[in-house]
Amino acid sequence: MQNQKIYKMAFAKVYPLYINKAQRKGRSKEEVDRIIFWLTGYSETQLELLLANNTDVEAFFQQAPRLNPARKQITGVICGVRIEEITQTMMQEIRYLDKLVDELAKGKALEKILRA
Repeated sequence: MQNQKIYKMAFAKVYPLYINKAQRKGRSKEEVDRIIFWLTGYSETQLELLLANNTDVEAFFQQAPRLNPARKQITGVICGVRIEEITQTMMQEIRYLDKLVDELAKGKALEKILRA
């Protein structure tokens, strides 16, 4: 039930939280956007449209133009759970983004975050 709540939440409500987390640690909105573009394949225009339309988190990931295959290299713990052990595909996609923003806020170089 808790997962369904997250899935139906507007991405426009989650997005500013990612931005704030990054900015509190001296990182930028542009870096968060680059992470989102890398992970999902969205363009800046597409992201702005999704935010304006209050697209929910589930649709945000389901409609992604091209989920980056390198996202499977994202491992580690987020919210006390190992990402690679999450069995629900949608929750794993959400946690990939959480982990990337977390790495950004911890000062990791963007090139390493994007698995370059």
